Amino acid sequence: MSARPEQRKDPVDAIIEQWGRERPDLDTAAMEVFGRVQRLSRAMGDRLERAYGEYGVSRGEFDVLAALRRSGEPYALSPRRLSATLMLTTGGMTGRLDKLERAGLLRRSPDPHDRRGLQVTLTEQGLRLADDAVGAGLALQTEALSALDGDRVEQLADLLRELLLATER
Repeated sequence: MSARPEQRKDPVDAIIEQWGRERPDLDTAAMEVFGRVQRLSRAMGDRLERAYGEYGVSRGEFDVLAALRRSGEPYALSPRRLSATLMLTTGGMTGRLDKLERAGLLRRSPDPHDRRGLQVTLTEQGLRLADDAVGAGLALQTEALSALDGDRVEQLADLLRELLLATER
């Protein structure tokens, strides 16, 4: 699956060439795919971290705000549901919630449906920040995808979905 002659080469191509030279018996097709997925994830993660930093939150903190925003009105979830949604331990979630609450972006209150539980709700300030930051992050992602035409973006999304579903089984 190595780069075609007319294609520009990326750092993964160099790694594949090295393995081809040292271990020509290896089928490196999976390494080509996952090496690029990992590099893309790291590069976009770094860009998103900087973009969300402009709003005073880390990428992880934005993820909490975004989960609440996506939940719809009244923009409230239990800490347990947030932890499950973001695949975080309750300890990791508590630290994020503490910081976001101190910043006035969310509030914790007794859950009206479960007297033993808590409910985390976006404040108006948190709602505005989530909406602004998601727009900034999406703009970065859209800009990165502009290297591909619309049909190829759709094809890539379909292929990645298929791979993700097969991998998470």
